[in-house]
Amino acid sequence: MSVAIALFTRDLRVHDNPVLHAACHAAREVVPLFVLDKAIVTGGSMSANRAVFLADALADLDSQLRDRNGCLVVRSGSVVNEVERIVADLGVEEIHLAGHGCEVRVHANTITVVEPAAITPSGGGSHFAVFTPYYRRWVAVDTRRLLVPPDRITVASIAAQPLPGPEQIRSGQRSPYLSPGGETAGRRILRDWLTGPIQQYEQAHDDLVADGTSRLSPYLHFGCVSPTEALRAADRSTPGGEAFIRQLAWRDFHHQVLAARPDTSTADYRTRHDRWRCDDAAARAWRDGRTGYPIVDAGMRQLRREGWMHNRARLITASFLTKTLYLDWRIGAQHFFDLLVDADVANNQLNWQWVAGTGTDTDTRPNRILNPLRQAQRYDPSGDYVRRYLPELQDVRGPAVHQPWKLDPSQRADLDYPDPIIDLRDGADHFRTARDKTGGEQ
Repeated sequence: MSVAIALFTRDLRVHDNPVLHAACHAAREVVPLFVLDKAIVTGGSMSANRAVFLADALADLDSQLRDRNGCLVVRSGSVVNEVERIVADLGVEEIHLAGHGCEVRVHANTITVVEPAAITPSGGGSHFAVFTPYYRRWVAVDTRRLLVPPDRITVASIAAQPLPGPEQIRSGQRSPYLSPGGETAGRRILRDWLTGPIQQYEQAHDDLVADGTSRLSPYLHFGCVSPTEALRAADRSTPGGEAFIRQLAWRDFHHQVLAARPDTSTADYRTRHDRWRCDDAAARAWRDGRTGYPIVDAGMRQLRREGWMHNRARLITASFLTKTLYLDWRIGAQHFFDLLVDADVANNQLNWQWVAGTGTDTDTRPNRILNPLRQAQRYDPSGDYVRRYLPELQDVRGPAVHQPWKLDPSQRADLDYPDPIIDLRDGADHFRTARDKTGGEQ
């Protein structure tokens, strides 16, 4: 075969990349192609934070390809139109992932470990609605072998445009402390994670101060790190390895649910007939990290500062919005989507629905409430996480930082920090008009 296209999408890496591997083995010349789709760039799925990460990832991918005598070919416009032009210009015979007028090769297990349709419930149906039985089937699947990157790539002679900078992808206000994008950074984080911290993951993953999480989610989202490689590198026989692998399975589970129920990106998976409140001032205070509850506000400030938030803080802030303020989960999901580098529709929307009580795994406790004060006592007992992100409370020592409204009036007078916008004795139970009150506070 003369020429093949390797079309990169959310698989921005050379290691363990089925698309690139197959294209290089199928043809003498390859077009490693990324199309900056204007429909995506101008749509709601791109943000200023993700644009920075994407620009980094594309530059790193180009560097990785150049180390192998290749380069990344970048085009802008419609993916279909740009691919069609290259097919016509070069007489391409195969496109790996998409194509026109030639044979199409679609490669599975590139973004997820297990494809959404690969496992289904034994009793029938298109998808699992509960995670635990899904996980039992998921861990039993024989995963594909890992693929080594090509030693050398011969790129067909073709015109390309310069690599885009963040502003060419999406302008806007960015978080000041974003993680660097790209495969090089992602593989370094994965390597460092596996050499030690993963061993404490099962015990430390909820510790807000220690931040014992992998921080791999942005790299998995953009495909800078292979989820299959991460799975194979983790040791399931250890508590930390098992806990980490379960998180990879949750990613795949949510992709399966969304593939079967695409409406859940905006609609309740299981409606509870909530009649959400409308309170713009409360929603704005939540977004700005000015609710008066420091553990909630610290999470929201971390999100705005880093384009990332600790998973326990995500649960706390989401519960506060939906269960304490009783505001629509879609308000929170959109705000997270605007700022999180790792946000994708499957995991962002369905995690929000899980917290709101409208998603999967919610039959037993749809009204689960995370009391922010109890969460603070449990996961930030020293208050160091709060002080890290709320500079106005840095001088409040110890756990007293979690309830600044109880400080001596002379101390409170010097704090530029609001009183609580709601009494926890009210919250969702106060606002809910027609719900079965099962479950309880944690």
